[in-house]
Formats: sequence, structure tokens, C-alpha cells
Amino acid sequence: MTSQPTHNEHFERHRAAVLIPTYNNAGTLSAVLTDALTYTSHVIVVNDGATDETAAVLEQFPSLQLVSYSPNRGKGVALRRGFSYALEQGYDYVITMDADGQHFATDLPTMLQQIEEHPGALIIGARNLHQENMPGKSTSANKVSNFWFQVTTGLKGPDTQSGYRLYPLQRMGRMHYFCTKYEFEIEVLVRSAWKGIKVDWTPVRVYYPPPEERVSHFRPVRDVSRITVLNTILVLVTFLYIKPRDLVRFLLKKENWKKMWKEEVLKSDESNIRKAASIGFGIFMGIIPIWGFQLLVSILLSIKFRLNKALVLLFAHISTPPLTPFVIFASFLAGRVWMGQTAKDLVFSNGINFDTIRDNLLQYVFGSITLAVLGGLLAWIVSWAILTIFRKERRNG
Repeated sequence: MTSQPTHNEHFERHRAAVLIPTYNNAGTLSAVLTDALTYTSHVIVVNDGATDETAAVLEQFPSLQLVSYSPNRGKGVALRRGFSYALEQGYDYVITMDADGQHFATDLPTMLQQIEEHPGALIIGARNLHQENMPGKSTSANKVSNFWFQVTTGLKGPDTQSGYRLYPLQRMGRMHYFCTKYEFEIEVLVRSAWKGIKVDWTPVRVYYPPPEERVSHFRPVRDVSRITVLNTILVLVTFLYIKPRDLVRFLLKKENWKKMWKEEVLKSDESNIRKAASIGFGIFMGIIPIWGFQLLVSILLSIKFRLNKALVLLFAHISTPPLTPFVIFASFLAGRVWMGQTAKDLVFSNGINFDTIRDNLLQYVFGSITLAVLGGLLAWIVSWAILTIFRKERRNG
């Protein structure tokens, strides 16, 4: 009779380790390490410049793999250095746990199981956000984080702020990160999704001590400001680069065109007029001069008016690179009709000043609105005619 593999053998088979960053958590660190070591000997600790009794605690666990430096650099740096060390040691995965005792080592087998079920995925341990002693501010912040994560990646998840995570280091590669503090956990999550790494969630338990016993290094003003700036940058990158990049990649695959034609154009649960309206509305939203917000507004309005979201979003990309210069030029030409004798050519022959920028901008805005309306209507009519020819509608009765 063969014995069942131990958890440690599973860690070794998957080349996985537990990674615990710590900063001044001497009061809870010993219990966290003891629990983790009951599941595996592959435990990496990053001592992020602790100034309390952390060093003395770590001396009691000689089997640990230790990364230590001073002064304190922040959780983001600790995780980044832990990732680099783990890759150097030949690990393919790390499971990160906080050193404050909030995470339970009993959930490590659950995280390991995700490697078998979802190899190469980044797994987040989803907490019960309604349990006793859960800080109200954490719940609200998590909802905001979940919203912006969905905006930047299109993925909807229950918990994007949990530090209990399974990272697929080999899939992530050696990306160059920018964040050094708590906001790093947002950056690595979004950029991994952008890289095509699957992001998923699995339930885990979490312990929140009463407020009087709670120890936190989170600085509300500084850290919230850093997170806000990061989300702003990520949203801009999403709409100026990631979405256009993904569209180009989508359009370059022949099978995607076939799938879109069959599922979005030919499927019979929508009328031709609604599909044509979705295409026309997408063209309209792609040209209307609300740069940076076109796709977001398109999604919200297509839901409001019950349009085909896939068609709206596809055709709303009409103004994204490399088509942007052509749309701007056409809008500028269309604006000449409204400007009369003050119409401008698309040059700044008299130099760039407030008046020339104002006059040229006004002509562009008028023209882009005109082009958006005409383009949307034309697309609606033409697409309706084509759909009428190539697609039969399902008729009731």
C-alpha cells in the first residue's frame, strides 16, 4: 500500500515555496512561520529592514531561506526581491502570506490544488469581507479596487486586495516593476492580466483581530494617494495602449473574424435594426471628442440602451491607433463648415498661442461631433442593408 504524498512533496513536485515578507511583525511572525513549516520546508522570508525583534525570531528557524536588507523599503520591494530570489532558487511558484497572522496556513493545500487545476494562473485568496472585525474601510477600499481592476483588465473578481496569492513566477518572467509599496500588489495583478496570465480566485479564511490589537503599516494618506496615481496611470495605459493592442491582436486572427461573424452578427436573438444600431452607435462613440473615456462611456450606454456590447466596443475602436490621425484630420475638415470665414487649415502658421489653439480646437470639436453623427448614421444604414441581405431574422409566430 503506497502512502499519500505529503504536502511538502506536493510543494516540491510543483517547485513551489511559501513567501512571507515581514516588517516589524515580531509579535506574530513566530506563529506564522511555525504553521507554514508544518506544511513545507520551502519557506522564504524577506526581512524588509525590521527594527524590532524580528531578527531574533528568525534565528529560531534555521531552515528558513532568508532575504534580509536594511533600511525598510516597503512591501512592494520585499515581494519583488522575494520573487527574484525564488526564481534564482529554481521555483516556479510562490504562495505569499502576510506575517501579521491574518492568513491561515491550513489554506496552503487549497492554493497548491490550484496549480493542478489552473496551471500557470495567478490565484488570489478571496476573503469573507463580511466577517467579524473586518474593517469597514478595508471593505470599501476593496470595492473601489475591484472596480478599477475590472476597468483596466475587463475581469470581475470578489477580492483584489488580498495578500494571500499564488504567483506563477515562470509565466510572469522578469518583468520590470515600478511600484515599491502596497500599490505593487495592484500593479503586478493588472500587468499579469495584461500579459495574458489567467487571474482567478479561491476562498480562504482570514483572521482580523479586534481594533485595539491590530498592527498595520498602511499609511492612509500616502498609500491611498499612491494607489490613486497608479490607477490613473493604469487606466490611461489601458485605453491608449492595451485596448488598441488587444484589438489589433484580435483582428489579426482569422478565427476571431469567423467567430464574431457567427456569434455576434448572424446569431438570431437580436433584430437586424438593433445590430445595425449597435454598429452605428459604436462608430459615433469612437469619433465623439471625449478622448480617454470613449470606451468606458460606450460600455455604460450600450448596457443602458440594451445594445450589442461586443459590436459597440469593436466599432468604437475606429479612432484608436493607427486610425487616430485620419479621424482627427477628417474631423478638422468637417469643422470648416461651421467656422465659415474663420476656418483654419491644420497648421499653426502664426505660431502656437492661446488664440490659435482655441480656434483650432473649436473647429475640431464641431467637426468631430458632425463626423460622429454622420458616420454613425451612415454605418447604421449600411450595416442594416448588409444584414438584411445576409441574415434572416427569427420571426415570432
